[in-house]
Amino acid sequence: MSISNNINLIKNKIPSGVKLVAVSKFHGEKAVKEAYDAGQRVFGESRMQEIDRKRNLLPADIEWHFIGHLQTNKVKAIIPYIHTIHSVDSWKLLQEIEKQAIGIQKQVCCLLEIHIAQEESKYGFSFDSCRQLLASTQCKDLRYAYIGGVMGMATNTEDENIVREEFKSLKLFFDEIKNDFYPLDDRFTEISMGMSDDYMIAIEEGSTMIRVGSSIFGHREY
Repeated sequence: MSISNNINLIKNKIPSGVKLVAVSKFHGEKAVKEAYDAGQRVFGESRMQEIDRKRNLLPADIEWHFIGHLQTNKVKAIIPYIHTIHSVDSWKLLQEIEKQAIGIQKQVCCLLEIHIAQEESKYGFSFDSCRQLLASTQCKDLRYAYIGGVMGMATNTEDENIVREEFKSLKLFFDEIKNDFYPLDDRFTEISMGMSDDYMIAIEEGSTMIRVGSSIFGHREY
């Protein structure tokens, strides 16, 4: 199967309201260009150096999303060309994104990463720590790093019931904080959940954005 065929297969399976983020990390510019030529415009990367190289070699209308764990000292480098950051997991990181976005007067969509999986190794806010952050006055003062929704990764397991319950918990949490903190904010809309192995379950449980890599590009090139 070619990359273009893989993209078309996925797009034919998912509802029109769900955004496909093609996770191009560890794949070269040629693979990204093939996906681009098939109509894909949104790509996800997890390393600053890799996205910096690719953006200079690929079409300017690509919407770049940062999907990996982001260190504060890398924020300044990616802010000029990043559209959405899926992995905001601390107030310190949110502050730095705001600071750098102010510097170039650019709006950046930030998704709050919520820890919903059983693995301790995954990053993210707990439900309670996220509620505390959103209830604080500091969050209300953000002007350029706007909160666009939430992101979560399910447990790496073959038990679909566990995966489904975790996605369901994130959707319920999104509904709660939308109602409590963003009832009139039409930018707070995204639930980023679902990857190659579980994106159909995620969509069934309310995902608006899926991050798909291997089902499009195959195994990593490097």
